[in-house]
This record gives sequence, C-alpha cells and structure tokens, in this order.
Amino acid sequence: MYTSISTLVASVLILSGSSLAAPAPQAAANSSSSTAICSSVFPTPNNKAASTVSVAAPTSTSAPAPVQTPSTSSNGLTLFQQLMLASSAVERLKLLPNDEDFIYDFQTTTEGIVTGAGGKTVRADHAAFPALVGSGGSLTIGFLGPCGFNTPHVHPRASELNLVVQGHLISESFNENGARFINHNLSQWQMTVFPQGAIHTEFNPDCTESIFVAAFPNEDPGVGQIAQEYFGLSKEIVQGSVGGDVTIEGADVDAFRTKIPANVAQGVDSCLIKCGIKKRTLSTMINDVMQGRDLASK
Repeated sequence: MYTSISTLVASVLILSGSSLAAPAPQAAANSSSSTAICSSVFPTPNNKAASTVSVAAPTSTSAPAPVQTPSTSSNGLTLFQQLMLASSAVERLKLLPNDEDFIYDFQTTTEGIVTGAGGKTVRADHAAFPALVGSGGSLTIGFLGPCGFNTPHVHPRASELNLVVQGHLISESFNENGARFINHNLSQWQMTVFPQGAIHTEFNPDCTESIFVAAFPNEDPGVGQIAQEYFGLSKEIVQGSVGGDVTIEGADVDAFRTKIPANVAQGVDSCLIKCGIKKRTLSTMINDVMQGRDLASK
C-alpha cells in the first residue's frame, strides 16, 4: 500500500514538477503572452518608436525581487501603450517622472503639424502629447496666413470650441441633413462651436496672420478633410452623386483630385485679390515641384 501511494505521489510530482520547481519560466511565458495581447490591442502609433527600460537583476538572492511596474518592464511596450494600460492615474504619473513631461510647446514641437500654402495647424492629442492620456481632452492651434483657409472638414469623435486669439475668422458650418447653414465673422476673443461630425471651415479674410485655438473634449478627436475624402471615392460613385443636369467624366474626377490643395490652403479669390496675392494654378504648382521649390512655403 505504501509503495502504491509513493508511486502515485511521485507521478504527481513528476507531472507538475515544471510549475512547482521552476515558476520563473512559466511567469515569463505568461508575460510573453500578455505582451503579445497588449501589442495587438494597443498598436504602436506611427510617430512613436517603441521604447523599453532594462531592469537590473537583484544583487542579493535572499532579497525579494522588485515589483515591476509598466514604466520599468522590459516587455517592449511603448510609453503610449504603458500609459493606456496603467491601472490608475497614480500609476500613469509614475510613467511621466519629469515635470517637463507635462509641457507642450506649440512653437517648437515637431509632432502633430499640418502645413500648407496658407499656414499651419499644430495638434496636441494623446499621441503627440502623452501626458493627455486619461485627461479626456486635446487642443489644436491654427496659424493662418493672409487668406489662409482651413478647408472644410469634420471631427468624427468630438465637438470643437473655436476661439480667435488674433485677427479675424470667417467660419461656416452645416451640422447635418436638414439643418440650416451657419456663418460667422469672428473677431479677436470671440468663440463658436462646431458640433461633433459637423462639416465646418475657418477662413482668414485679412492680409495679416490670424490665430485660433480649437479645444476638443476627446484625446483623439480625429479629422477628415471633405474634398479629399469625397474625391477619394471611386469614379463611379463621385460621378453618380453629382447626377442630374451636371455630368462628370471619369477623367474629370482624376483632374479634380490633382487640384485639391493640401490643408492649410490659400484662398478665397476675393481675399487673394484684396491682398495682392497671385492665385496659383495647377501648372504653377507643377512647375514649382519641377524646380524643387517648397509648396508649403508659398
């Protein structure tokens, strides 16, 4: 009987020996699996390189191993991914140990910048400014040169509060089908609101620079330029959607696509004439490219 019990106990120990005698490899396997899942759920943003922090081994075998936090793990997660996975605001704060981590300089940053012939916009969302993770908000500043034109667009995940801090802005918007057209001529320190998903645009009618601040109740409000998205559809869809007395050939659709300016554009004709700015044609743009001139500097 004792022999049978001993044999049974020995068999159990042999079968479970890997988990009893060597917990570290099993833990490593779980960590690897967790890393794979995390990397799948939170992909690395295009403008953020993966970063890891090496953890030194304990100097004494008698001392307990230090508890690893996301900021000290060596599992290959980016800072953005670690911030998203942090269990609390306190844990997120540990991942941003420097006071400077909470400062975003719109004049010196190289993140979130969109530049066109009419100026530029600088975006501070949670991808460009990691301290915003968990805050529920983001901000964009628009620097519109003379006749600068933030072309019609939508924000799919947030409303926008738009405040003019320098110069003037003409804003136009349509909230949805059946809603009335809204138009404003905004002076310095005046603000308007564009509801989530509303088509809207901002235009500087002056010959001097205009600056606006756009606030969003979302860390990633998103943006979609109407003209680029519309003419990005198939030729048949574009052609069919402007039916009736107006017809557009497939070749015309391709021509329209090539003429859509990059945001921030320079228009409208009346402002260009008032400010003595020569309207740039497609042939002029092509010639600039051939000569190696920077379109954004125009």
